Amino acid sequence: MASVPRPWLARSARWRPPLPGFGLSLGLGVAWLGLVVLLPLAALAVHAAGLGLDGWLHALRDARVRAALELSFGASLLAALIASCAGALVAWVVVRYRFPGRRLLDALVDLPFALPTAVAGISLTSLYSANGWLGRWLEPYGMQVAYTRAGIVVALVFVGIPFAVRTLQPVLETLGREPEEAAASLGATRFTTLRRVVLPELLPALLTGFALAFARAVGEYGSVIFIAGNLPYRTEIAPLLITIRLEEYDYPGAIAIAALLLVASFACLLALNLVAARITHGGRDD
Repeated sequence: MASVPRPWLARSARWRPPLPGFGLSLGLGVAWLGLVVLLPLAALAVHAAGLGLDGWLHALRDARVRAALELSFGASLLAALIASCAGALVAWVVVRYRFPGRRLLDALVDLPFALPTAVAGISLTSLYSANGWLGRWLEPYGMQVAYTRAGIVVALVFVGIPFAVRTLQPVLETLGREPEEAAASLGATRFTTLRRVVLPELLPALLTGFALAFARAVGEYGSVIFIAGNLPYRTEIAPLLITIRLEEYDYPGAIAIAALLLVASFACLLALNLVAARITHGGRDD
């Protein structure tokens, strides 16, 4: 006896989602997010709220804490700007050009992700020290990098470039060459094409890469402590000061500094994401 075809059965089997239903998937996703991310942050927030006004004022009035915070935020901002510009250039070269060693360059972008931060710090220190490969040529001209604030910026740029490249690279691949060719056919110069055609499309991704690089730099520890010199009031970063406060059993002071870093990173990410979303929606409305 011939079987009767059932198109609805074949269609339902073909469109069966690989994950369970919305409720179960949402519950599992939120559970994992809560255990890995939200629970530790909530614990920090609870302890920070328990400090009270006196505890916060005591932490903020400490000149050493203020110096460390100013250095961390200032160096992170400068490093994020440099990483965004350098990352945009690297992403453009990797996407738009074909040359020997392109795949190797593309793979090297992810090296700061895989490399232990302590190894990166030791490598940068040996490279930029007075006897290093680069330091021995910079030292005679009075350009000292290791054990200075410049070394901190160099280390933060090293860990921040992958964020800028990987956020911009998919956008460049999707954009293609057609808008630039159309602008050139209409008589636009290269600078006009870059300013009026390319940059508006890349701006949300640039802001996202900047935000990620800044947030990573604010909390960076391993790659910085070896090249910074760690002098109080001069080259001591806030994450190192948190560790020092914990070793001194000053838990309220460590919690206050950590909470300030957390709030600053979250505020930066939120603000830049809102700006990027507004730019994206504004461009669509136009």
